[in-house]
Amino acid sequence: MKERLKTAMLTLLVAVSLVQSYLLIYRLPGTGSAAVSSAGYVRTDEMGEQQGVEDTLYPDRMLIHMGKDRHTIFYPDSAFYKLIYARIQARDFAAFQVQRISDANWEKIAADNPGIELSFGTGLPVPLLQKTMRIAADPAFETALIDRIWIYTGSGEEKPRAFFFSAKGSEVYEAKQLDLTVQDVLQHVAFGEEWMPYTPLKKHTLYVPSKPVVLAEAVLATDSFTSDQMQRNLFADPAVTRNIHEQDGSEIYTDSKRSLQIEDKARWMTYTDPAAAPAMRADATESMLSAVDFINQHGGWNGRYRAEMAQMVDESNLGVRFQQYYGSLPILGSGTVRYGYMNLILQQGTVSFYERSLLETPEAGKQGPQYTLPGGQELINRITNIEKVHGQQVVDLYPAYTPRMNGDTLRLVPGWVVALEDGSIATFS
Repeated sequence: MKERLKTAMLTLLVAVSLVQSYLLIYRLPGTGSAAVSSAGYVRTDEMGEQQGVEDTLYPDRMLIHMGKDRHTIFYPDSAFYKLIYARIQARDFAAFQVQRISDANWEKIAADNPGIELSFGTGLPVPLLQKTMRIAADPAFETALIDRIWIYTGSGEEKPRAFFFSAKGSEVYEAKQLDLTVQDVLQHVAFGEEWMPYTPLKKHTLYVPSKPVVLAEAVLATDSFTSDQMQRNLFADPAVTRNIHEQDGSEIYTDSKRSLQIEDKARWMTYTDPAAAPAMRADATESMLSAVDFINQHGGWNGRYRAEMAQMVDESNLGVRFQQYYGSLPILGSGTVRYGYMNLILQQGTVSFYERSLLETPEAGKQGPQYTLPGGQELINRITNIEKVHGQQVVDLYPAYTPRMNGDTLRLVPGWVVALEDGSIATFS
């Protein structure tokens, strides 16, 4: 009875806090408007909604450190994740000081101190983080690429500490001025007390759930965007395009400059615009803003996506990837079902390459069968076996959906994903 009452009170607190947090971040600078690039794209057929760049900038997970080496993880779209992130977005961070990451024992900090660790995957430039968080301009900090933000409170300290980790792995920036209190951090951390406990591995760089995880398959009806839609979206004058039939079942449309390849069987499109831009070093922030603008003006977004900075192709070309999510989990398509992401390459703000799925799905589908994913020692053993087979260390672990087609129905099957040192991934359930 006591536990039920505790859970009910916690749920009520979350609901009230979500409303308060929304009011706090309403009109947050940098939100509510899509970026406009120098390319001057003209909006055409709608295939989905428009989004601002801030809609694609959020952590891929939130680690909660509760002290006494107790930990849990919240994933996007969960109530506690949204609540805590909204509150952090409404706080100010300023006066940054750079330090060497080796100056602190982060393993001990994670084990001993209550805190919140936000993971931003491959990292985001500070100007992009400023679109979604209240981060003051600071010359010592503005050129950094940040892949983690860690806020914690130490024993006996009067205020919490906030660290922004460089994706380079050698530097960390401490915000000496922040308007979070120790009580704020402890309240956020308390949300993890009733959640699935996670066991730290590899000096607290990998976390494994202590019990099996039960996740349900999602089943979605599908439709497809047509080649006519894509031509109208991507060519200034579709009337002058010509069609080249390919023997492998794909078709190519071109206006003698740009080209659009439609793979009917895979329901996938690839667009290229080889227009040469000045050979200047690519700017990550400009590339991301232009990529969001390009998608807005060439059909829109058919789902919820999270932005990732891909590797630089060369000095003047930068890749941007938008990873699609269903609920709290990413959709990792590959092989015959290439679904769940959009890739772009930009040169000085101009899109030279663009690929995406032509599948159209509803925002919510039906719930399919449940899967019990291994946890605890069984999962640790699976990780160890994968390392032996591949001869590499596992550097990341997370749940995701694998898309599978069944006629005109798309099945999203949950499973574990492990990332290896060379960037490759392996999936299992």
